[in-house]
Amino acid sequence: MALSDERKYWVGFNLVKGIGAVRLQGLLDAFDGDLQAAWNAPPQALRAAGLSDLLVERLLAVRQAVSLDRIWENIQNQAIQVLTWNDEAYPRRLREITQPPPVLYLRGTLTPEDEWAVAVVGTRRVTAYGRQVCEQICDTLARNGITVVSGLARGVDGIAHKTALESGGRTLAVLGCGVDRIYPPEHRKLAAAIVEHGALLSDYPLGTPPEARNFPPRNRIISGLSLATVVVEAGERSGALITAEFAAEQGREVFAVPGNIFAPQSRGPNRLLQQGAHPLLHPDEILEVLELSLVTEYRQARLALPENETEVQILRVLGSEPLHVDEIRLRLNLPIETITATLTLMELKGMVRQAGGMRYYAVGEATAPYRTEDERH
Repeated sequence: MALSDERKYWVGFNLVKGIGAVRLQGLLDAFDGDLQAAWNAPPQALRAAGLSDLLVERLLAVRQAVSLDRIWENIQNQAIQVLTWNDEAYPRRLREITQPPPVLYLRGTLTPEDEWAVAVVGTRRVTAYGRQVCEQICDTLARNGITVVSGLARGVDGIAHKTALESGGRTLAVLGCGVDRIYPPEHRKLAAAIVEHGALLSDYPLGTPPEARNFPPRNRIISGLSLATVVVEAGERSGALITAEFAAEQGREVFAVPGNIFAPQSRGPNRLLQQGAHPLLHPDEILEVLELSLVTEYRQARLALPENETEVQILRVLGSEPLHVDEIRLRLNLPIETITATLTLMELKGMVRQAGGMRYYAVGEATAPYRTEDERH
């Protein structure tokens, strides 16, 4: 089955309310990874796979109501990408969280550099102080090669995206609606710019409206894409605090900007500080705590590491998961002696490591795709 054909079944299950990460994994296990078989399965087989009567009823209703071929054609016509757990391009940091979204809809591009990302979030009712601080933070991040992640909302989110772009950086916006629906509408121009220098992402199907209940769950994606979450200003019930809570649960760092104890917009960050968040007194502190001060140097070193085409090809197939030399040979169609000799040298240079049993994985910055010297010019 072609990859696009497989993806449309992921999209199909994404349309069924109540089938999320846990239940979809159960279906994959029950049907040996064949979602087409799961999609077309009779009710008794679906129940045997762990779906309740209500979910089976919902799935059958969706199956009868939609044409996956038409939905997939609509996705392609709008130049929207669909990423699933099975895709190498699925964001690595997001994959690490508990119950990552099985399907991501994407407008724009994700790059290996987006692994160096920090979320900047806060209130829609930003003060002049909050605006100034947010602009300073995002300018510093962008100028140091750090991708800024936020939610495209009014206030802090919009300022974060806009500043990152104006500073020549990349930014990712995670939506609480389908990526074909821009909310708020006054951010359409900003969204178009983000598509050119980053991406709009959502785990909600196309056409999903921006309902209030959609926004808290999407915050786990904002924090999941990021090394850390910075809360600039937020009220005591702000969604930004939900993002910070998700970040803490995911083992990511949380920063909070101290503020006036009498200001409603500072109650959220001040509360986070009381709970142990990093007090952010200067944007450079983010780089220091996360050890991101040398990101530019890391990138330059990464591009300079491969010395020949064989090393480039090996790095293109290796990721963070160990791969046996026989599998590398099959993928590259190179002599086994060439691969083993090259891997030995690459291991000495710190580009790869052996996980035992002739299985290798790329190290750190070497997990991203490489370009040859010719491709760089």
